[in-house]
Amino acid sequence: MNTYKKVALATIIGLGLMATTANADAAKGKRIYQKKLKSVCGYTGAVFAAKHTQDEWAEAKENGELGKAMEEVCPAGKDFFESSKFKKKFSTHLYDFVHDFASDSGNIPNC
Repeated sequence: MNTYKKVALATIIGLGLMATTANADAAKGKRIYQKKLKSVCGYTGAVFAAKHTQDEWAEAKENGELGKAMEEVCPAGKDFFESSKFKKKFSTHLYDFVHDFASDSGNIPNC
């Protein structure tokens, strides 16, 4: 019985950890861009996302420099990209958005 409890607990913890990365959503990232950045940056999400390739966006995220890479594309959004809300809440969704609609993805968002 004790072994079953350990296996169940390990499964619950594992699923909980996986759920945080599974929550990222490109559609949510698109809405965030439209609401928070489109007017600040001055161009559409398609132009914003196409400033880098998928590999370049992925490398920036892996290096922990996603905000910096986005700031290079949109210098006017510096305050937003340096905010704790971006780092904690918005970065994963915006990453999915820019990765899905990067210059080499072949996808074009309608925003």
